[in-house]
Amino acid sequence: MVEQILSVSGLKKYFPVQKSFVERLLSGKVDYVKAVDGIDFEIRKGEIFTLAGETGCGKTTTGRLIVRLIEPTAGKIVFEGRDITHLRGEELRKLRRRLQIVFQDPYASLNPRMRVGDAVKHPLEIHGIAEGGEAKKLVLEMLERVGLTPPEQFYNAYPHQLSGGERQRVALARAMILKPDFVVADEPVSMIDVSLRARILELMLELKRELDVTYLFITHDLAVAKYISNRIAVMYLGKIVEIAETREFFTNPQHPYTMALISAIPVPDPKAKRERVILKGETPNPINPPSGCRFHTRCPYKMDICSVEEPQLLDIGNGHYVACHRVS
Repeated sequence: MVEQILSVSGLKKYFPVQKSFVERLLSGKVDYVKAVDGIDFEIRKGEIFTLAGETGCGKTTTGRLIVRLIEPTAGKIVFEGRDITHLRGEELRKLRRRLQIVFQDPYASLNPRMRVGDAVKHPLEIHGIAEGGEAKKLVLEMLERVGLTPPEQFYNAYPHQLSGGERQRVALARAMILKPDFVVADEPVSMIDVSLRARILELMLELKRELDVTYLFITHDLAVAKYISNRIAVMYLGKIVEIAETREFFTNPQHPYTMALISAIPVPDPKAKRERVILKGETPNPINPPSGCRFHTRCPYKMDICSVEEPQLLDIGNGHYVACHRVS
């Protein structure tokens, strides 16, 4: 059995909807965006576990919950056997040395008034690991490790003087300088030129091998997920609908939403024949999600039970989990 490094159970995050005073007075209630609405999964030590799905499904919120950037509404987060759901103060600060995050937008995640060297050095100073000349030496080594050479040239540069790919390498260096055990990578290549994406992904894999780090990789691009993942989980409207090993996921998809996502991946041969699953309509409002299966309003295979009873995420064999009445 492979050791679990992190697990979540019943995890929820509801955001209150902002209303004017008159709207609150007339409605008499508070509405919530149900961004994450009761999900369960576990991540094994040393693997790359991917959360995939379209924009607004809740995958980024899940990542932020795990590293405790936002407070959960309900549920439990367990890291290496310890419940970290409600850690605060000094205990939470110490934990963050081991849990890091790489944000999606390298143009927004770096302070424009802080030089690259200071940005990467800051975590070392916060956690009392190194300072002065020793900290600078560690930063230069990490900048070179992520491909920013010569590192001295980048150390005193400002973010606006770098390209998007270089900024994302700085963001990686800032996260990895602490040698964390677990990293949430939130769409780390989505805002980088296609020609540079493979290099960043290769860099992440090299750092994983060298530092023995575990990734929660968040993406909307299943082609990227196929390249980098050990296991993939698909989210839809705040729920996880399918989890499987990467090979099983692509060769034997079971949920209609997963089938639709896979069928939308471009193929090199335009003449290649394959079955397309076309979804109709728009994603429902997360404030008032549909009853039963949340996907039934767009599902081409829906049955009567789908609009009444919510399907549970069940193991159908080989660690393949599906939440669908067609396979339960």
